[in-house]
Amino acid sequence: MPEAYIVEAVRTPVGRRRGGLAAVHPADLGAHVLKALVERTGIDASAVEDVVFGCLDTVGPQAADIARTCWLAAGLPEEVPGVTIDRQCGSSQQAVHFAAQGVLSGTQDLVVAGGVQNMSMIPIAFASRQATEPLGLTEGPYAGSEGWRARYGDQPVNQFYGAELIAKKWGITRRDQEEFALRSHERAIRAIDEGRFARETVPYGDVAVDEGPRRDTTLEKMAGLKPVIEGGTITAACSSQVSDGAAAMLLASEQAVREHGLTPRARIHHLSVRGEDPIRMLSAPIPATAYALKKTGLTIDDIDLVEINEAFAPVVLAWLKETGADPDKVNVNGGAIALGHPLGATGVKLMTTLLHELERTNGRFGLQTMCEGGGQANVTIIERL
Repeated sequence: MPEAYIVEAVRTPVGRRRGGLAAVHPADLGAHVLKALVERTGIDASAVEDVVFGCLDTVGPQAADIARTCWLAAGLPEEVPGVTIDRQCGSSQQAVHFAAQGVLSGTQDLVVAGGVQNMSMIPIAFASRQATEPLGLTEGPYAGSEGWRARYGDQPVNQFYGAELIAKKWGITRRDQEEFALRSHERAIRAIDEGRFARETVPYGDVAVDEGPRRDTTLEKMAGLKPVIEGGTITAACSSQVSDGAAAMLLASEQAVREHGLTPRARIHHLSVRGEDPIRMLSAPIPATAYALKKTGLTIDDIDLVEINEAFAPVVLAWLKETGADPDKVNVNGGAIALGHPLGATGVKLMTTLLHELERTNGRFGLQTMCEGGGQANVTIIERL
């Protein structure tokens, strides 16, 4: 059976909102990791068969197939194409899936997967407003759909509302969330101080480390914040940060490994995507993980490390309750609450960290999952070689 190998994976440090990467054109952010990927692997860039990038809100500087623009902005060969995809927050994890599927099918040998997002420059949902308001349309992708309304009524389709539904269903208190958020910051700060991210990050100018972690945060400070929804439990402290960044990885077939003298670091063991309630929206990682484990015959105890995106604290806490996973194996270097969530780039960013941490700890299997708009979740299991 064909294999899809991960040869290299890199990312920028994640810039915080209006931070050190805020003014950087998204094409240049993406170009930065692409150049590093080519330099580190030593490949002939013209041998790459496609560049698959995730990105949301593709307007302005993120429009017109940003994957292709990033590659060209990096000064890389014009004959290599690029395609941009949107599976909401899981876009670049899906980019890995599409790239791996090209290799596993035998139709491609060298494919780059990655993602980019400058949320400081293009705020979340900005694209929806820009596209609908000039046309005099009702804002939002669901409003006005008779079929949607017949199925889901007038319930809010909102990530904060979804997070509140999860907290209520799984009995997750605000204090639970704040303790989890504090732990995310503590783990991220430890990882930075110990240099755990040094190999995977490619500094951009003066930005050499992730800007998000707050060394001065405390439970007392978190307790003073107002909930996003009145009467709710979700606050900014328990939510992922608005961020800027890019990430990229090279996937190769066995033939490409031989021909280009590459050294595989991991292989794609499993990839799948599942969906569930789009109103609750963010709980799909639970059934998606169960599906992946059933398909592979693995148990959660077989997984050495997990990266699950910290869109909101209840997402991870509910997943932990349902899967019975060991919290000490999950987001061991912190997550998006501390490190940030540059939407279209986060999937490959997390997989880059997962790969490097498996190597640091001599782990075998790493599982990655993340909640996505529309009530979806990708799951990827990689095996360190």
